[in-house]
Amino acid sequence: MTIFNGTSTTDDVLGNIDLSDKRILVTGVSAGLGVETARSLVARGAQVVGAARDLKKADAATEQVRAEAANGGELDLIELNLASLASVRACADALVAEGRPFDLIIANAGVMAPPQGKTTDGFETQFGTNHLGHFVLVNSIASLMAPGSRLVNLASSGHRFADVDLDDPNFERTPYEPFVAYGRSKTANVLFAVEFDRRHKDRGVRATAVHPGGINTELGRHMSAEDLAQLIATIDAQAAAEGKPPFQWKTVPQGAATSVWAGVVAPIEDVAGRYCEDCHVAEVTDDLNSSVSAGVRSYALDAERAKALWAKSEEMVGERF
Repeated sequence: MTIFNGTSTTDDVLGNIDLSDKRILVTGVSAGLGVETARSLVARGAQVVGAARDLKKADAATEQVRAEAANGGELDLIELNLASLASVRACADALVAEGRPFDLIIANAGVMAPPQGKTTDGFETQFGTNHLGHFVLVNSIASLMAPGSRLVNLASSGHRFADVDLDDPNFERTPYEPFVAYGRSKTANVLFAVEFDRRHKDRGVRATAVHPGGINTELGRHMSAEDLAQLIATIDAQAAAEGKPPFQWKTVPQGAATSVWAGVVAPIEDVAGRYCEDCHVAEVTDDLNSSVSAGVRSYALDAERAKALWAKSEEMVGERF
């Protein structure tokens, strides 16, 4: 089996794979990783449903996706605002009404380090958008996931910033820190995959979480140039202290590679219930002195924590799954 790494691209990973029998949902197809993920799949014949908040923007952004369609590959767009449960449920209802199964769901959309705010439903913006929106969407369409299908949640090395806080998920008693909130939401993405996998593996539906790497996309739009420079300087200082090379951005095709690798290439038993980065399963590391070393914190894979988050999420959205 070919071994891929952090420099591998979507085209390296997918090669000549024929996906003409696959139907795939990708959220966040109006920019960056979502567009590249859709492009690489449609170019190999997949029927991709791309979800986006702004359909006009997504339509313009995915022109290249349609241009590279091959083997009958197609892209259809559907409206989805993850910061509004009404929008999430409308999207899910439309997909369920259509009744066509999915072989893969890539929960790609997200927001990073915005000023403190709330979703339409009153949840802290990042937890509400990155986790709860996808939690409701995926669970609402889980019946469309046929045996053999997979869920890929886009998490982040940012999960190392913070574990979830099940007592104060909306920062009602905790001072708001943008990257602490981001870390909580990304840990939640991993824990959701862990528990979804546990609940559905008996019927042959599995889930995993991936870290795409550092990519300079619209995700960082809430950070000033000074904030970004300071963050990279901190990362470089920590890397130097560990004898590691300085930070380097990945290209968008390199960033999207782990998503498609985990979704259609990696043996499912290798990645199910796990956290992947650079096209391999990450090692568990709890070296709290390092926020830049590769690996995943054990709290993000904790089965009991995953069950507790599921229960808390159901309570917050007012729905049992």
